[in-house]
Formats: sequence, structure tokens, C-alpha cells
Amino acid sequence: MTAGTREPRAIVLVLDSVGAGALPDAAEYGDEGSNTLGNTARAVGGLDMPNLGAMGLGNITDILGVPPREGTVASWGKCAERSAGKDTTTGHWEMMGLVLERPFPTYPEGFPAEVIAEFCRRTGYAGVLGNTVASGTVIINELGDEHMATGLPIVYTSADSVFQIAAHEERFGLDELYRVCGIAREMLVGEHHVGRVIARPFVGPDESGTYTRTHRRRDYAVTPYEPTALDLLQEAGVPVFGVGKIGDIFAWQGITSSPHVTDNMDGFDKLLEEVARPEQGFVFCNLVDFDMLWGHRNDARAYADGLEAVDRRIPELLDAMVDGDLLIITADHGCDPTTEWSTDHSREYTPLIAKVKGVDAGVGLGTRETFGDIGETVLDFYGLRDRCGRGDSFLEEVRGA
Repeated sequence: MTAGTREPRAIVLVLDSVGAGALPDAAEYGDEGSNTLGNTARAVGGLDMPNLGAMGLGNITDILGVPPREGTVASWGKCAERSAGKDTTTGHWEMMGLVLERPFPTYPEGFPAEVIAEFCRRTGYAGVLGNTVASGTVIINELGDEHMATGLPIVYTSADSVFQIAAHEERFGLDELYRVCGIAREMLVGEHHVGRVIARPFVGPDESGTYTRTHRRRDYAVTPYEPTALDLLQEAGVPVFGVGKIGDIFAWQGITSSPHVTDNMDGFDKLLEEVARPEQGFVFCNLVDFDMLWGHRNDARAYADGLEAVDRRIPELLDAMVDGDLLIITADHGCDPTTEWSTDHSREYTPLIAKVKGVDAGVGLGTRETFGDIGETVLDFYGLRDRCGRGDSFLEEVRGA
């Protein structure tokens, strides 16, 4: 794809869960020793990522197969999370300048009886199946037959602040699944104000008796309770074009559009389409497969393959950009697929790679004190520096590299 003529734009690409080493407080979260990038590389005997390597990825943390190098073609560093927590919503909100002082509630023993009772009262169901901490792919196969027989929704959670509802696309129906998720979102307020309610549709069973999740997932996030960088961009007349679950994460506040995607490669295709838009606007993309498919399942091999697949497509993204475009590549948290004690998110630094097209050298950006430096840099790019005030822009460093 060759870029046409348009005004320069900012682009943020989030590699969901691709952490870069344990934060100093990781032990408080049970994540000491986590390093999604480094441990994944070691588990598979090394990663082949020449494009992100040239941009400085190997300078951020020790990655077998991606050595540190001088003369990078982009600037590089890492970001610390200032917010309490380690989930998707918290990470993305902080990126755009909203810091959480208290984490969203989690339910390691399942949801309290009164929460389930109120959910049933409002939705009209006699009960639910599950109500436990579980892997989504596992629980639908454990309870799928019972779900098909009873028609009751499967409710479960994880180490993250989520109220997840799984249901069969035909037996239960997509519209009904989305209806009950909307009810759950309205209900879960106050002390039970979970970060996300997630609709988890599935199909099957196949000939082997296995049920399979589909891509028609929907996330019902808490609405940001303060303006984010996205709101400030919109107020200044800069549209925000999301890709993937960006719209859901921000409850569509400050979002112009955000098409759903089926997988990472479909997401990358749509990212290229958004970058090539003729009109001005900020592009904000999330590639979720690292987290949803591989990190939570401790599948280091698939995680590594996914990293290499994205790396192979980086030249397409750079070709789609015009001179002056700002590209930032980062993550929202970790999800180390090699930790035997956990299949959940990990409290990690996130990688930071930043490049202005036309500037073919990079500098070290150091360890940033907050993910919010990213949102502040995007605002700076559009002439709105210090409007958010929750981070420090690194735009001048990247442009002057």
C-alpha cells in the first residue's frame, strides 16, 4: 500500500498484553519475574523480529533473537503504569490521560449471591451456570451441554475486573446475549462497578463435541468518568478512528468509529485502511489476539508466532504513512504466557516505540513515569500540549532524533 497525499496524523498501535518486564510493585500483584516479551522469546528459542528490532525493540528489554542495537530507526523506551491495576480498561484509559487511584473490583471467589440474584431478577432467568473464575474456552466446554439443555447463561470472571456472559449464538441468540449484557452493565455500579461486562458468544458442538468462541464478542466498559485525550481531540475537531475494541474500552466516549475485527491480521488490515484515510484524524488500534488467544492460555509458541506475524507487516504500515506521521507502538499491560502460576494479566512495564516518518534515527526515551505520556504526546502532535496534564510529551525528542 502506498500512502497518498494528506495531512500528517498520529497513530497508536497497542499490542494487547505485550509487556516488557515486571514493574517494581509486581510482587504485590503476584507477578514477580514476569516479562512477556523476554520470557516468550526464551521459551521458543528466540524471536525473529527484524523490523521492530531495527526500531529499538531489543533495547527495551532482553529479548532472545532481538539484540539491542545502535543506530535505531525509531525512538524507544518503556512506560510504567501509575494506575492501580493491570487490566485492559485501566491501561488504555491511562494511555489517554485518565489515571485510576483504585483498581476496579475483582471476584476471585465468584460474584456474591446478591449480585447474581439481582442479575436474574432483571433478566428474567431462573439462575445462571458457572459463577466462578475460569478460562472462557474451558468453561464453555465444561458447561456447554448444560447450557444447551437449560438455556441458562454462563457467567464467569477472571483475575481481571470482568463480568463475562457466555451463550450459544443459536440456542440463546446473539440479540438476547447482548440484551442481558446491557442489563448487567447498568446493574453493576457502586461497589460492584466492574471494568467491563463482556459478551462471549460461542457455537458448536462440532463432531468432537467441542464448543468454540466466535469473533462476535462485545465489551461493555465503564464510561470514563473524566475527559480523556480522546475527548479533547474531538473538541478540537480531530476525529478519533479506532480499530478493534477501542470503541468498547472507552464506552464509545470520544470515539468517531471503531470497526470490530476478527483477528490480529484483520485488525492490521483495518489499521492500514484507517491510516490511509484522506481526512484528518487520530488512529488508535488494538490487536487483541496476544491477550485473548495466547497469553491467557499460556501458549508461548502461538504468542511468539503472533509477534513475528505483526513484525512482518510493519513495513506495510510504514509505507501507508506520509512524511510527518507519528507512529507509537506500545501495550496496555502484560500477560506472560510462560508463568506456570498464572494465566492472567501481569503487572509489567509496556514497550514504547515512537517514529516520525521522515526521521530515520531514534533516541532512547527512558522509562516514562506513566502511560499517560502517550496521550500527552498525541495531543502535542495536534497542537494541544498540556491540555490533559497527566503526562509529559516526548514528541520533540522523537522529531529531533
